[in-house]
Amino acid sequence: MINKLIKKIEETHAPIVVGLDPMLSYIPSHITDAAYKEFGETLEGAAEAIWQYNKAIVDATYDLIPAVKPQIAMYEQFGVPGVVAFKKTVDYCHEKGLVVIGDIKRGDIGSTSGAYATGHLGKVKVGSKELKGFDEDFATINPYMGLDAVKPFIDVCKEENKGLFILVKTSNPSSGDFQDRIIDGRPLYEWVGEKVNEWGKTHMGDSYSYVGAVVGATYPEQGKVLRKIMKNSFILVPGYGAQGGQGKDLVHFFNEDGLGAIVNSSRGIIAAYKQEKYAKYGEANFNEASRAAVCDMIADINGALEAAK
Repeated sequence: MINKLIKKIEETHAPIVVGLDPMLSYIPSHITDAAYKEFGETLEGAAEAIWQYNKAIVDATYDLIPAVKPQIAMYEQFGVPGVVAFKKTVDYCHEKGLVVIGDIKRGDIGSTSGAYATGHLGKVKVGSKELKGFDEDFATINPYMGLDAVKPFIDVCKEENKGLFILVKTSNPSSGDFQDRIIDGRPLYEWVGEKVNEWGKTHMGDSYSYVGAVVGATYPEQGKVLRKIMKNSFILVPGYGAQGGQGKDLVHFFNEDGLGAIVNSSRGIIAAYKQEKYAKYGEANFNEASRAAVCDMIADINGALEAAK
């Protein structure tokens, strides 16, 4: 799957991923009104609004981008109907040829970790059949419990040719509470990065590992260090746009081949119409605003990479 992701990035010239992290406050009233008219102000109504919103954004952007990253918590808050909307979104993105990164941030051990891995990336045996659950292409996971939490995912990834992005240095302001702690003279995130590099060697694609890392755009200096530690790992970079990251901050996340990183923007794209820059599109054309935001993001990142050569 890492080979497919790289191929899609090279075809689109867009090292970006759109975070499909919908909140009801982002969704234009004409969509929510239609959903509530059909299903009432219910969990089903909310899930229908989310699904229609996602579909419109994907339809407007799929030809520009290689991948999407739905964050499962935004769907789980609406219970079973929300999870159904998550699955519909995953399947629809696959129909459009997109790579799907399931942002699930799981981090448990033993059979529990194995069940998470099977449900999101593998197949579950039901009687005489083997059936896919959510069927994302990649998943984000939390390595806090060590190899016991990670290995079941790697095992499933090897079986299914799928991939992981492991949390190493996250974009949130308080990430340093633990991740920056000095352990034997070095910050914890460097030790985690070394483990990601070690684990990645067990599951390699043509040039990059199926085992990648999450490193926030808000920490470019740390990204520079981690890029050297994890030479063959793709880095998923959250924190662009709404959290302050810009193209010029991201150069060091990439390797000299122009690959090695994929940058995420969520509300900066899916709720672009709420920004002053894209306000001219209005609620009615929110998806066109999202497309314009994608084009601007691609230009910003590619421009920064070109200037750094």
